[in-house]
Amino acid sequence: MNNMEKEQKVHKKLTIKQIINENYKTKTFFFNEKIDIKPGQFIMLWLPAIDEKPFTLSYKKPAAVTVELKGNFTKELFKLKKGDNLFYRGPFGDGFTASAKKAVVVAGGMGLAGVSLLIENLKKSKVIFGAKQKRDLFFKNRFDMDICTDDGSIGYKGFATDKLRKLLKEEKYDIIYTCGPEIMMKKVFDIAEKYKIKCEASLERFMRCGIGICGSCACGDKLVCKDGPVFNSDNLRKMNDFGRYTRLKNGRKASLQEYHKGRS
Repeated sequence: MNNMEKEQKVHKKLTIKQIINENYKTKTFFFNEKIDIKPGQFIMLWLPAIDEKPFTLSYKKPAAVTVELKGNFTKELFKLKKGDNLFYRGPFGDGFTASAKKAVVVAGGMGLAGVSLLIENLKKSKVIFGAKQKRDLFFKNRFDMDICTDDGSIGYKGFATDKLRKLLKEEKYDIIYTCGPEIMMKKVFDIAEKYKIKCEASLERFMRCGIGICGSCACGDKLVCKDGPVFNSDNLRKMNDFGRYTRLKNGRKASLQEYHKGRS
């Protein structure tokens, strides 16, 4: 085991510097400490006696995570105040290439937090952000984005993938980056294949260890924590579970719909 691997297994302290309410169910937690991380990589955030969960950073200077309230872990996280401590391991995984000259980024829901560092690193990009409704939006003053909502309460009425199809009929791009619900990302990938454009997608799976030991995050023959979480077109073509199946906490294979319905 090299020094980097040893360092990744050690929990390091984070002190909350500031908390911002992004919307009715989403908060950004800023920390005093620095985290050296690449766009698309993730950390394992640990609340002692509660649980440990994977998160990407939504800001780097200062480091921050943007979190949606949805389960026991996030309920406890939302109780923390400025000055409170929590812990993390990492960073882990492979991130985005972030080297394209002209890119389009398609984010759905909390996937926008997962591509925030990427957007800041890209010299020229078009950002499409899809949400269910206006009240679900965040970072709308941070990035110049084409906003799409399912109900049409703000921006384009329809899915982010519909907006992507319209965009690609008018302009050419070197690559499509995507993060969000996997069903959406599968559609993004299919569109990219149709237009013969490279694609990189950040996948989400249930993770226990973050270092490729437990196998909980398997997607086909790939481990999302170690081989990903970002996969390129060459990988995605071979991953039969992509857009279809995942594994529950008990290890049972299930459809993505079942996974998200019962997720804590």
